[in-house]
Amino acid sequence: DAIYSGSPWHDDRGSIINAHAAGIIEDDGKYYLIGERHSDTSNAFSAFVAYSSTDLINWKFENEVLTVQASGLLGPNRVGERAKVMKCPSTGEYVMFMHTDNPSYTDQSVGYATSTTITGEYAFKGALPYNGGSIERWDMGAFQDTDGNGYILLNGGDIYRLADDYHSAATKVASNISGPGESPAMFKVAETYFLLFSNRTPWERNDNYYYTATAIGGPWTHRGKFAPNGTLTWNSQTTFVLSVSGSEATTYLFMGDRWSSSHQGSAATYVWQPLTVSGTSLSIPTFFEAWKIDPATGASSPVMASGTSIDDAVEGTGIHQFNYTGNWTHKAGGGFKDTESRSSSAGDSVSIKFTGTRIKIYGVAT
Repeated sequence: DAIYSGSPWHDDRGSIINAHAAGIIEDDGKYYLIGERHSDTSNAFSAFVAYSSTDLINWKFENEVLTVQASGLLGPNRVGERAKVMKCPSTGEYVMFMHTDNPSYTDQSVGYATSTTITGEYAFKGALPYNGGSIERWDMGAFQDTDGNGYILLNGGDIYRLADDYHSAATKVASNISGPGESPAMFKVAETYFLLFSNRTPWERNDNYYYTATAIGGPWTHRGKFAPNGTLTWNSQTTFVLSVSGSEATTYLFMGDRWSSSHQGSAATYVWQPLTVSGTSLSIPTFFEAWKIDPATGASSPVMASGTSIDDAVEGTGIHQFNYTGNWTHKAGGGFKDTESRSSSAGDSVSIKFTGTRIKIYGVAT
């Protein structure tokens, strides 16, 4: 009944939704989430997958839209990341862009694939051509402007405008906006463009930041962080921003990945939050554990839990016993309150006996 950030989501089959570093494309009244399928055993590309939804909450598995190729850039033991799909206005074709690489991340390029339907299967075409060659970068994003022009966004802040058929990069329109920044995402509010980046800390979270401009070619102005300092962008990395416009309002939905290397398949989750936009100011000032959007009106609102909530529980108020197995160290407060327990040994576990309908655990994984 709501968007719950940081918890595993399940599709119509009961399976964990596995579509990381994703984008969303709205088509004919339906939203399509297309991203990377990950496993817990390897970072090698296995597939890009598509899910559909009408409310951005409940998702139906649609298809493996692009799978491992027999050879080449997305062949066996290759990396495929950050799939983004746009519908080309001049052809009606769906074009997917992605980062391709080898396992050591030393053979990067922007690849592309095409399909006549949004849920594929997509035909992989190889590296996106540019000026007789290709674009050799890793993290990438995509943005479609209101005039139909498509753009490829790259780590470091280079931006390329696509040709009319989206099958090549026509011209480089901006260079080195963000220096070391990666995981770029762009959206537009009125005449202002917002460009988001993360810092380069591999799979670890950091305080992401943003720039603004009145033209994609710049000049771009650095505006700083858009989540409170030290929250590490609410423990996530930017992947996409979806604008949901309705009869009453527009909600700008921040999409972030909460990576969990090396258990990306089972433990990596998603952080989706409404962005607050005012002029050139962008923020996620408050973390909503549960919230929803009405796509018809475009309005968003937090969802509050019903029933009785017991915070900082002490023995006798519902929490009965903690059982630790393995090599844990404990820093105790009073009773169960403010207790900190740590373990860095694989296989260690904790079980908690409690009375109630659900329990919430806050912790840090490093």
